[in-house]
Amino acid sequence: MSTTKKIKTALVSVYHKDRIDEICTKLNELGIQIISTGGTKSFIEELDVPVSAVEEITTYPSILGGRVKTLHPKIFGGILSRRDEALDNEQVKQYAIPEIDLVVVDLYPFEETVASRASEQDIIEKIDIGGISLIRAAAKNFKDVVIISSQNQYSDLLDILKDGAETILEKRKELAMKAFDISSHYDTAIFNFFHTDSDEKVFKYSKVPAKVLRYGENPHQEGVFYGVFSDLFDQVHGKEISYNNLLDIEAAVHLIDEFEDTTFAILKHNNACGIASRDVLVDAYKNALAGDPVSAFGGILITNREIDKATATEINELFCEVVIAPIYANDALEILKSKKNRIILIRKDCELPEKQFRSLLNGVLEQDRDTSMENKGMMKPATKKVPTDQEYVDLEFANKLVKHSKSNTIVLAKNKQLMASGVGQTSRVDALRQAIEKAKNFGFELKGGVMSSDAFFPFPDCVEIVHGVGITCVVQPGGSIRDKDSIEFCDQHNMSMVFTGIRHFKH
Repeated sequence: MSTTKKIKTALVSVYHKDRIDEICTKLNELGIQIISTGGTKSFIEELDVPVSAVEEITTYPSILGGRVKTLHPKIFGGILSRRDEALDNEQVKQYAIPEIDLVVVDLYPFEETVASRASEQDIIEKIDIGGISLIRAAAKNFKDVVIISSQNQYSDLLDILKDGAETILEKRKELAMKAFDISSHYDTAIFNFFHTDSDEKVFKYSKVPAKVLRYGENPHQEGVFYGVFSDLFDQVHGKEISYNNLLDIEAAVHLIDEFEDTTFAILKHNNACGIASRDVLVDAYKNALAGDPVSAFGGILITNREIDKATATEINELFCEVVIAPIYANDALEILKSKKNRIILIRKDCELPEKQFRSLLNGVLEQDRDTSMENKGMMKPATKKVPTDQEYVDLEFANKLVKHSKSNTIVLAKNKQLMASGVGQTSRVDALRQAIEKAKNFGFELKGGVMSSDAFFPFPDCVEIVHGVGITCVVQPGGSIRDKDSIEFCDQHNMSMVFTGIRHFKH
């Protein structure tokens, strides 16, 4: 038996009407009977295209405010009947069920309704029942039925119709796969709406569309981004964004969001290699670059202010992968665009997800995003000496950086500028020694600076080391059974130390 099928009868019931006029006109030209519902039927009638109402076939009106229209054996029987099953054919004939070869459905916009912050009742009414059932039924019976389950597939359908309304089995199966993708995504969105206020631990996640990247972390690895990047950024210049660019962009955005002052940050491999807060943006950039002008090469640059001509001129002297800002002066943008491959992003005002997850072993880890940030009022002095006002400013600044650096990490800062950090070390002492060496290499005077640690000190060695280079104040979570050793050393050497009670590990 041939697996090629010709469309003879179509059921069309859609929310979005774009291009439905083309489809229905073509269906009519090919002599294909059209069955439709409600608003779609009225739309088709306005085209002067013959159309049969679902009610004419079921002999039931649309009831319950439109909640029930297509849910009837004469509709679903026509979709689900197996053309090569004798019993199915007998029952189709017995109950006068029309065979339906094509189903065109576009679901109610549930996600868009949720995003619009509509009332719960409006959201509930956008849960499609008939449409999703039609999609599943037609996809299940792909051996005999063509399913068009999204407005994004209307072009596919027009191509089929232009080819004489015939399809091969492989094409119908491909469309069925897409249909189940759409239905599962739709159900996931509905579940997550209901699950928002639930304590039940369930992981369901679906993101579309898929963007194939040049490669993953390395050229031999495939990489794909699932999501809509343009919801967060407008890319106005530069080459295609890579997998590693995306990782750095996320790290940059989370870091800069900690700052209200005019701030410029430079990141490399998810860590800040330079950052400073200043009254004037170009000064913030220059001081950020001074933190590590070597690592800044090929880095990700981000600021929370409009980039002006003076700042753009300075940036243009550096080879960097990405520049991110909420807005650019026109002359600044022209300067930055002078480098062909430089990626320039305009950040939109959009909330970031509060949940984070990653694949691991044979499962998935999920956690709340670390949104805690400790201000002066949350920093409890543990030593006799209390930090000065300026030291508190620098402690807050350093603590923001340590939160967004890979553990184990130590940050050294002064005057709202990163002097150096030691990141991703297996020993906190090694992280500290790395930071001190970097700061000295780039000409920083450590005396009068502050140190921040992402976790407590199990021994007093770190405070002993920083005292030797002139650091006067320390912020750390506290909580070690040997906190008193570090406190005693600080008291004996006229240092101040505060505890936050909050650890900021980042693996």
